[in-house]
Amino acid sequence: MTGSADRPRVVVAVPPDLRAQLFAPEEWARLASGADLTVLDAHTDRGALARALPGARALITSWGTPRLTGELLDAADALELVAHTGSAVAPYVGEDVFRRGITVTQAGDAMAGPVAEVALAFTLALLHRVHRFDHALRTGADWETASAAPPRHEIRGSRIGVLGASRTGRAYISLVRALGAEVTVTDPYLGAAEARALGIRTAALPELLATSRVVAVHAPATEETRHLLGAPQLALMPDGASLVNTARSWLVDEEALTAELTAGRLDAAIDVFDAEPLPTDHPFRALPNVLLTPHQAAGTDECRLRLGASAVTEVLRALRGEPPLHAVGMAALGRLH
Repeated sequence: MTGSADRPRVVVAVPPDLRAQLFAPEEWARLASGADLTVLDAHTDRGALARALPGARALITSWGTPRLTGELLDAADALELVAHTGSAVAPYVGEDVFRRGITVTQAGDAMAGPVAEVALAFTLALLHRVHRFDHALRTGADWETASAAPPRHEIRGSRIGVLGASRTGRAYISLVRALGAEVTVTDPYLGAAEARALGIRTAALPELLATSRVVAVHAPATEETRHLLGAPQLALMPDGASLVNTARSWLVDEEALTAELTAGRLDAAIDVFDAEPLPTDHPFRALPNVLLTPHQAAGTDECRLRLGASAVTEVLRALRGEPPLHAVGMAALGRLH
């Protein structure tokens, strides 16, 4: 369980189906060449993880891995690194991990590109009302009825509001600006110099909502951003405007959004929901002005492989005594999802 004298041991808490998506054969071979691997197929089993951790120098976590607290942390007597294959680490480590001096890394950079691309696809679909046409034709509307839709717009010259200049937010800004959109951002941590470098203007949230044709949500899920868009904020959006959410449902009051969408005043494209899987009787499913995807914005083959490669790189760097590339500190625990 502790590995040979000259080969450290690494615990991989990733289930078989996800392991196949995250680790290309050459990446798995690269990891195995540098360490003895203890692989947990039952990655959600706290008991199995507790038995695997003694002597291990690194732990690779995935969605569903138990949080490293209490008896699990006690068992991690040689642990130097937790390499998470996702973005938010708060569900998997607590403050005691950082206090113990254990390095924590995450792979969020790998997700920014594909999520931004989906947000762009959502934006274009909403501007051109593609979702409404698709719904009308699929539900049997005649050609004339199916052709009716609210005004449609090109992205060039459209005012796009972005909530949060995060990694994904910046990738999205780059994409929509390249297509000619006029971008306004609300982010309390974005300075004037950075805004100029991004080629965007900044505004307070009420102004952004009132003046944007499409609003895209890219803020982190923290205590401060809970229901950042509630009923009063959504009411500021102009009739016919659209909302894109590929970030977290935490940021939007789903009940308030449902009311606006049911009234038909706004359109939306949504990848994240309060309850996942989305209940089969949820009102979103029946609305013609809503485009839905099942929390898969980062689910490309290429992205999954980058997540795995990032974790492998972090582990091997740690075992060689090299500094991590994507370490996070205790402040990352403020990001709740």
